[in-house]
Amino acid sequence: MEVTLSIIKADVGGFVGHSDVHPELRKRCVEHLDKAKKDGMIIDYCQGEVGDDIAMIMTHTLGIENEKLHKFAWDTFTSMTEVAKEYGQYGAGQDLLVDAFSGNLKGMGPGFAEMTFEERPAEPILIFLADKTEPGAWNMPLYKMFADPFNTIGLVIDPSMHEGFRFEVLDLIGERKIIFNLPEEMYDMLVFIGSPSRYVIKHVFRKNSDEPVAVTSTQRLFLMAGRYVGKDDPVMAVRSQSGLPAVGEVLEPFAFPHTVAGWMRGSHHGPLMPVGVEDDTPTRFDGPPRVVSLGFQLKDGKLIGPRDMFADISYNNARQIALDAADYLRRHGPFEPHRLPQEEMEYTTMPNVMKKLKDRFEAVD
Repeated sequence: MEVTLSIIKADVGGFVGHSDVHPELRKRCVEHLDKAKKDGMIIDYCQGEVGDDIAMIMTHTLGIENEKLHKFAWDTFTSMTEVAKEYGQYGAGQDLLVDAFSGNLKGMGPGFAEMTFEERPAEPILIFLADKTEPGAWNMPLYKMFADPFNTIGLVIDPSMHEGFRFEVLDLIGERKIIFNLPEEMYDMLVFIGSPSRYVIKHVFRKNSDEPVAVTSTQRLFLMAGRYVGKDDPVMAVRSQSGLPAVGEVLEPFAFPHTVAGWMRGSHHGPLMPVGVEDDTPTRFDGPPRVVSLGFQLKDGKLIGPRDMFADISYNNARQIALDAADYLRRHGPFEPHRLPQEEMEYTTMPNVMKKLKDRFEAVD
């Protein structure tokens, strides 16, 4: 059957600060999801979270960017915001940037990743939820999964993968996109995705096909009133096995906690630490950035799972490396490379400071 997988997430209130989701918000979310399932709008659902972000993982037959489904998500987040206000949660409704729904969630605050595909007899899907980082955090892992034979041996020895994959890359500032065919255009693509603050991988497709095999959220809250307002704590879905990277090949990139932008106030670099769901609540300097992975077998649109894929002792070393890297970077304090470059900082006093001091600058001979 053809099925659409939608992951829609938002931060509608933190418990405590930016660290967790209050149980009453979870309860309200599940109430809405359960009703949507009983009413037949969705086939199945799973409520997921990481840090202070809550995600709705849904299967349905409405297709991507469906107005009815997105309106349901908006109403659900709005309802959760009322609960967050009642319980005095921090930043209640902070990802709901407008007052009324207008067709779909683009530009409205919540992030979403969706793909429609023909379900295989066995359909393993891995959902990744990240907190305290930006959409470009997925660039390196996706490159390794679908283009790096040192990570994914199937690219060398599996005839159905040997030809490679197609990558759709978005320019978040230029608001344009480009398709790269890999491996033949690998070096060209790396020129762009090595700058994850601007260029992000949106989709991965099978070679010579429009069938999506991976999708990310790229709704970056880039400019509001002329000021940068930041990271969007992204989500990602990756299909696996049978002509695609194996489950272990999809997860392997996260054995290296690569450096991402985000962390405290969305203005610092830090290691992306893979954690089990019991450890998904960032508190050290509001971090470090972290990612959880929920594994499902999809059958007739039903989500069989989840399995907590990073609740595995084999990721302990990655977590230790992340902690050591966090120590190293934190010692830089307000200096780069821990702090982001000025033009990328979410919260910045630079315009005001420059205005105050503009008459004190003198020309250099």
